[in-house]
Amino acid sequence: MNETTNQFYLDRQNETESNARTYPRKFPIAIKQAKGSYLIDVEGNKYLDFLCGAGTLALGHNDAEVNQAMIDLLQSEAPLHTLDLTTPTKDTFVQTLLSLLPEELKTNGRLQFCSPSGTDAVDAAIKLCKTATGRSSIVAFSGGYHGMGHGALALTGNLNAKAQVNGLMPDVHFFPYPYSYRCPFGLGGEAGIDAACAIFERTLKDPESGITKPAAVILEPIQGEGGVVPAPIKFLQTVRRVTKELGIPMIVDEIQCGIGRSGKFFAFEYADITPDVILTSKAIGGSQPMSVVIYHKDLDAWQPGAHAGTFRGNQLAMAAGTVVMKRVSKREFLDDVVRKGAIIEQRMQKLKQEVTIIGDIRSRGLMLGVEFVDPHAEADQLGSLPPSGIIASKVQRECFNNHLIMEKGGRYGSVMRCLCALNVTDEEINEMLEITEQAIRKVDADVNSHR
Repeated sequence: MNETTNQFYLDRQNETESNARTYPRKFPIAIKQAKGSYLIDVEGNKYLDFLCGAGTLALGHNDAEVNQAMIDLLQSEAPLHTLDLTTPTKDTFVQTLLSLLPEELKTNGRLQFCSPSGTDAVDAAIKLCKTATGRSSIVAFSGGYHGMGHGALALTGNLNAKAQVNGLMPDVHFFPYPYSYRCPFGLGGEAGIDAACAIFERTLKDPESGITKPAAVILEPIQGEGGVVPAPIKFLQTVRRVTKELGIPMIVDEIQCGIGRSGKFFAFEYADITPDVILTSKAIGGSQPMSVVIYHKDLDAWQPGAHAGTFRGNQLAMAAGTVVMKRVSKREFLDDVVRKGAIIEQRMQKLKQEVTIIGDIRSRGLMLGVEFVDPHAEADQLGSLPPSGIIASKVQRECFNNHLIMEKGGRYGSVMRCLCALNVTDEEINEMLEITEQAIRKVDADVNSHR
């Protein structure tokens, strides 16, 4: 087989890699080059990348300033691997990150560098809160995604991911997460938000609830894999107030929605709250693997060696991540993220009125989800049609056939998600919209022609 074909590499991958691999099944290419918002495969085909490492590449592929920071570090003979020993590179990263935190954490914040992935940060935060409080139970939320590690998976809502894994971390209690289009209470709107707030507060304050006082409450300010569902401000403020009243650490998982993606540096900032623990990974490493737990010093009850990780001293990630933080945190940059997100949402909302397969559109900044539905099925009591992962997959495939890469998520994989580079250009957005609109119209016509 010719080594210049995608199939050559896909066949070799199939023979050597785990059956758990996912992206090559949806996007059967072998990538040769990447720059900005574009990928080029070994056959010379060019693709617009609106996945960007599941949101990891905040400044796209091979950003010149990010790459230069890593090149400079490599050429300086500075250490690349330091465990948790400090370096000037690490100190600059730490001070930059602390400067971007809410006031209470700027001076009282502590950082735990973890092994590279976001799931490592989740597991570390749970260990931290259990150690600090001496308690064992954890509260999480339906639809949440916190990773694939044994502890993180126990906190994740998706049942398919955990159905065949026995003995996950016990004593995890799931609460409803506000989701107006598919309100868990069948109410929707403000009534659904109020119900979610009420059941959270009343249950945790009820001496007959059956749930022992938690060591922590963990949530995503915007659920990502759960289908791009932003938490209402009132809900975030209620969770913060109740956890503070009860002395329960509040953990916000900003691994996907943080570092500028929402139009704020951290998505929880929309609610004007200060959590006890912030989890970061993905974009924080500037394209390189890294995860960090940020927490209030009052929780710092760990003894030396209580948590570790061989690759917690990734200097390349710290050099690159510092560039990303400084660029992304600028007010004009974040305002532009909001502006560009609004362009996408407005075009999608207009299209929603013209087709039958879009049920709901949710967005905050450049984190956007389009939920696809079966237009010929029966609506629920809220008027919401059933989610359709089949239709979403057809749209995704049609986009890919036209050289656009976008990922799905949500219930039954029914939500197409935008996780593009935050410095994506207006021209690239327009290119994405033209391909997506054409794909959605084609699938919509096919769905309705088979009636």
